[in-house]
Parts: sequence; structure tokens; C-alpha cells
Amino acid sequence: QVQLVESGGGLVQPGGSLRLSCAASGRPFRIYALGWYRQIPGKERETVATIRSGGSTNYADSVKGRFIISRDNAKNTVYLQMNSLDPEDTAVYYCNADLTTQRGVRGIYWGQGTQVTVSS
Repeated sequence: QVQLVESGGGLVQPGGSLRLSCAASGRPFRIYALGWYRQIPGKERETVATIRSGGSTNYADSVKGRFIISRDNAKNTVYLQMNSLDPEDTAVYYCNADLTTQRGVRGIYWGQGTQVTVSS
């Protein structure tokens, strides 16, 4: 069974950096797009960054120039390098994958979420 496991969240001071990782376990057959999303209590989940299988990326305007999404296809892992963090970046961050399992079933999978808190 495919699962997405996130790591790397935590508490950081304003202006600091964090790197989130998300690994897909269960040997997915093929991974198409990968993405990072975030959610603040009481608000809708929003897209932070996405990366397609060919490597093309998209970013929310609020994180352009500060965050970098990347993927390691050999490790079935997606990363989010977050720099110049601001208190407004505080949220639960979720990874997302559009993939096909070994049984040939295509679907959207979500990680369990990791808390990022930016505070002095």
C-alpha cells in the first residue's frame, strides 16, 4: 500500500530555513505530479508548490523566490526548501502525489502533515 511520509517540520525563527521531505513508500509504479500544500486552522488548504514528472514547477506568489521544490525520482521523494521564512508561513504542510500503484490504480495521495511554526 502506498503511503506518503513527511519529515522536517518544526520551529524556526523569522528569516530562517527549513527543508521538508516527503517519501512515497510501498513502491509506487509511477509518480506523476508532486506537490506541497499548507493549511491554517479555519482556512482552506492552499497550494504552495508543485513539480511535474518532467521537472516543471509552479509556486504560489507568496513563496516565489523563497521556496524551492525538487524531487528525487530514484528515491520517490519530494523536497521543499523553505528560506527567508516569515510568521505568515506558519501552517501544517502536506505533501501530495498523483501516482499509479503496482496494481495499475492511479490516484491522489496525501501525507499526514507536518507542522511548521515561524516565531521568535
